[in-house]
Amino acid sequence: MDKSEAVTYAPRLIIKEEAGLVAGLITLVIAMTVGSGWFSSMSGWLTPALLFGWLFPVMLWLSFNVVHHADGLAIKLGEPYGTLILTLSVISIEVIMITAVMLTSANKPALGRDMMFAVLMIVLNGLVGVSLLCGGFRHLEQSHNLQGANTFMVVLIPLAILSLILPNVTESSELGTYSRLQMIFAAFASGGMYVAFLVIQTMRHQGFFVIPGGSPSDDHGHGKIIVRSVGYHALLLVANMLPIVLLSKRMAAIIDYKVGVFDAPAALGGIIIAILVLAPEGMAAIQAALNNRLQRSINICLGSGLATIGMTVPAVLMIGLVTKQKIVLGLNPVDSSLLLATILVSLLTFSSSKTNIIHGIVHIILFISYIVMVFD
Repeated sequence: MDKSEAVTYAPRLIIKEEAGLVAGLITLVIAMTVGSGWFSSMSGWLTPALLFGWLFPVMLWLSFNVVHHADGLAIKLGEPYGTLILTLSVISIEVIMITAVMLTSANKPALGRDMMFAVLMIVLNGLVGVSLLCGGFRHLEQSHNLQGANTFMVVLIPLAILSLILPNVTESSELGTYSRLQMIFAAFASGGMYVAFLVIQTMRHQGFFVIPGGSPSDDHGHGKIIVRSVGYHALLLVANMLPIVLLSKRMAAIIDYKVGVFDAPAALGGIIIAILVLAPEGMAAIQAALNNRLQRSINICLGSGLATIGMTVPAVLMIGLVTKQKIVLGLNPVDSSLLLATILVSLLTFSSSKTNIIHGIVHIILFISYIVMVFD
């Protein structure tokens, strides 16, 4: 291949790699022009089902592209920066989608709570369980950095209690809510603890969040991807996030309509958003465990749970303060019990530097319990 052929081949290769972005941009243009009326005049079940069947796979495709470019940055920058970029990108999408739903409908006071709890159950039980089970079957036992897992948990536990349990026992406002002063404190406390954790993770104690004893192989562990410059991957990561952000309001309208009209469980909207946002990240966590890179899997799962509360609570509370919307954070007794059980099991799971399949099985059972309680 001569130079002229190489020049023409490279753009074609890039366009092929970014087919999801092209599909996302086309979808965005249609949704904001000729299709704008489709989302404002939904009726029956066929129209919202078709719109959901159109938007969901496109936004999921874009989410996988975000993970692809985050992996490229992970290879270029190394850990823990790569996983951190992936986590912040994915959770930022989640926060934006929650914000869109809250601003679209004023009758969703518990949306932020349902979303946070759904993410916690999915990552701390579903993804952790499947990752440990798959990794245990293939490798019998897997090692991780005990100091890193403990650092995640020591921040995650007070954030979860402060955000989802404490509002149920305060006396200055109605059940499940905070007073205005308490909302301000909770927003700054949650954001502050998460920022402090990021400083620890990226500056003072990076070694806590890498595989102990070094990588088990010489490959980078992110699959067969074409690695380009940091600027290229950063630009394309943002470019793939932008259509997701702009389409999130349309998706929020569909979810709001379907939950209301079909009398679905109130928490279902949060679960749908969580699945959409976490699907590519979940695949990355499971693949890392299968490749005997449990530390990366733990960084993804626990990092997602931590980032969800650290970023969502300040955003939701600030929206409530500015718009004067009622914000319900406290969980009901059943969900509170599941959260406390998850915290206790997670502490035991990560109290040792080795895991096996029994840890995965227990977490999966807790996740199934959550799903059963949502629908029954």
